[in-house]
Amino acid sequence: MHIPDNFLSTPVWVALDAVALPAVALVSREAQKLTGHNRLPMLGVMGAFVFAAQMINFPVGIGTSGHLVGGTLLACLLGPYPAALVLTAILLVQALIFQDGGLLALGANVINMALAGVLAGYLPARWLFHTKWKFYGVFLGGACSVLLSGILALAELLLSGIHMPAALIQISLGLFTINALIEGAITVSVLRAIERLNPGLTLTHHQNTARTTILDWRKVIPLVAFASITLAAVGVLFASTLPDGLEHLAGKLGRPFGRPVFHSQLADYQIHALGKGWFSRAVAGLIGLLLIYAICTLGGHLLSRVRRSYT
Repeated sequence: MHIPDNFLSTPVWVALDAVALPAVALVSREAQKLTGHNRLPMLGVMGAFVFAAQMINFPVGIGTSGHLVGGTLLACLLGPYPAALVLTAILLVQALIFQDGGLLALGANVINMALAGVLAGYLPARWLFHTKWKFYGVFLGGACSVLLSGILALAELLLSGIHMPAALIQISLGLFTINALIEGAITVSVLRAIERLNPGLTLTHHQNTARTTILDWRKVIPLVAFASITLAAVGVLFASTLPDGLEHLAGKLGRPFGRPVFHSQLADYQIHALGKGWFSRAVAGLIGLLLIYAICTLGGHLLSRVRRSYT
């Protein structure tokens, strides 16, 4: 799902970067209105959880794997604007530290997953959340989020002049659809588990931004943190090593899957000085968790301070 460097043409990635920058600034401004003290503890821990979950690839068929994107999950727990910021932070760390997604293509990945993907996931969940079809809406949101992100990525590749036969496009859309359905199922499962611990947690804060609800995080945060550490340190043992959808597409097109503009010692979620074994991946994953937690928590506090200064 992450587009690497040297895959998009220069006009395409420059234009997408130019759109993404002011869009993220606008999202930051809107997030200030929704990020109160009662939600701050969840920014860092949910960002770390989604980062860890994205490390765990699962097979989606035809020699291809996928992974959770997490935009709908974050939107249901934090609201669409904070969710977009958290996912943007994750994409930034992945590009800069782990070379998962290109630095030049960061604008494209942010638009595809953190902006359009979060919005596509949030709307169905919001529309159906207070009906008996609540979790059908969450499932639909998770699926729409991934499917739209995949379609946008394919469109950007076509705009970059990459020729793809119709049959290959259809196969790619089929793989994205399978990944989308799995995303929806995982999102529903995680939200159900969290709501058992705190029934007032999801989506209730969007009804009235001036009113805050006292939420008890004492059960939720330790369990989510434990799940994040387990995924990063142990889950990598069971992660699929098959290429993801875009890597599979690149292989079918007979072209290298992007050439990075720089080399990181933690590329591919490994500490190269420690080799390529489990320990190397686990330590790299834990470093990523700490970085995401720190960035999202600090960002949340900054948003809160700016919000208080306005009010």
